[in-house]
Amino acid sequence: MSDTLRLAEALIRCPSVTPHDAGCQALIAARLQALGFGCETIVSGPEDFRVTNLWALRPGATPDAPVLVFAGHTDVVPTGPLERWSSDPFTPTVRDGKLYGRGAADMKGSLAAMVVTCERLLAQHPNPPLALGFLLTSDEEGPARDGTVVVCDALRQRGQRLDMCIVGEPTSVQRTGDMIKNGRRGTMSGRLTVHGIQGHIAYPHLARNPIHLLAPALAELVATRWDDGNDHFPPTTWQVSNIHGGTGATNVIPGTVVVDFNFRFSTESTPAGLQARVHEVLARHGLRAGDDYSLEWTVGGLPFLTPAGPLVDAVRDAIADVTGLATELSTSGGTSDGRFIAQICPQVVELGPPNASIHKIDEHVALDDLETLTAVYLRVLQRLVGLA
Repeated sequence: MSDTLRLAEALIRCPSVTPHDAGCQALIAARLQALGFGCETIVSGPEDFRVTNLWALRPGATPDAPVLVFAGHTDVVPTGPLERWSSDPFTPTVRDGKLYGRGAADMKGSLAAMVVTCERLLAQHPNPPLALGFLLTSDEEGPARDGTVVVCDALRQRGQRLDMCIVGEPTSVQRTGDMIKNGRRGTMSGRLTVHGIQGHIAYPHLARNPIHLLAPALAELVATRWDDGNDHFPPTTWQVSNIHGGTGATNVIPGTVVVDFNFRFSTESTPAGLQARVHEVLARHGLRAGDDYSLEWTVGGLPFLTPAGPLVDAVRDAIADVTGLATELSTSGGTSDGRFIAQICPQVVELGPPNASIHKIDEHVALDDLETLTAVYLRVLQRLVGLA
């Protein structure tokens, strides 16, 4: 049994459903402390949603050595119906060349590969010209308010420099290394409440239907092209996730209608610009802010992009060395904690195993992908310290 598989199994045994860490970070910290890392646990969040974060750092050969951080999350999504799993989701099971268990691909396999990579590098080069760090949280799959963002704020206040970061999100499609993320779109959500006057449906002249007031503006918002994207990002999208209006009765005109929506936006747009355009559309259709509607905004993360440079080049070359693949650089998909790290670190790349089974029943990762990922991570470090 490989070192990576053994550690991945130990992590899967921890039932770390958000926001619980369930001992994962203690297992990792023990391995890192044996390598000379200083480890710090940062607990955040309210009593009913306590989040565990780990910041670990091993200095480089010189005080000005570049700092490379491995980042990820120890929390996992809920299992779903247990009876639909082929084996217990928190009992790691190997069958047909795959490791099954919740978190196997997202992302305990990556975390295990990161730890084993550091063990192997330091066995080869005990005093590398590179400082190594780990930034782990148990609040990535949840609201992401008390996890990586809290640690990044603390590191910024301390003046801790981060030069490069590899996030272990499952970015690959068919084979480990066939796709990496060198950026992500921004995300911004809105909750629009349109106010009317409730009344009997047979007497519409005595009421004011907010759904009817909203409908023309909603049609324009759906049809709007917000931007054309660019060479690195697809066009910005706007999607409605929920609409609620009415009392449940069929003979009552509702007093309000509430619409939840989300932007996934490229670097061609800004939160302020998108917000202004939404208000312009609503005004164009006779809806007045404050009187006819209220709108609450939540910016979940800004877009980021890491262009070709030391980290992207090292990752691409390492993937080619180990797998022979010419990796695809992509900014597609959802958000990740890379959006927080990019605010304090100029180079952020996401690299992990195939993502086809993540969040699903019978989540799994191929054993070969675990070994390939470990070899690629190690090759990246070797290239960065001049051993390749």
